[in-house]
Amino acid sequence: MEHIGQVIKQELERQERTVVWLARKLSCDRSNIYRIFQKESIDTNLLVRISVILQYDFFAGFSDSIRLQLHQQK
Repeated sequence: MEHIGQVIKQELERQERTVVWLARKLSCDRSNIYRIFQKESIDTNLLVRISVILQYDFFAGFSDSIRLQLHQQK
């Protein structure tokens, strides 16, 4: 599984958005965003909010990984 905090950080950088911008959109302090970047997992409701804000489906990569693991078990 991918480190979700790093995936979010990479997407934010790819979109050339700032930590301050994301913090403003999430109505939180920028220090919270840096904490998110360090997390290996986060609450799904928060991930949905971040997905909508960044217009990026962070769940898709995890779904692909799950499907692959299920297929390998057969």
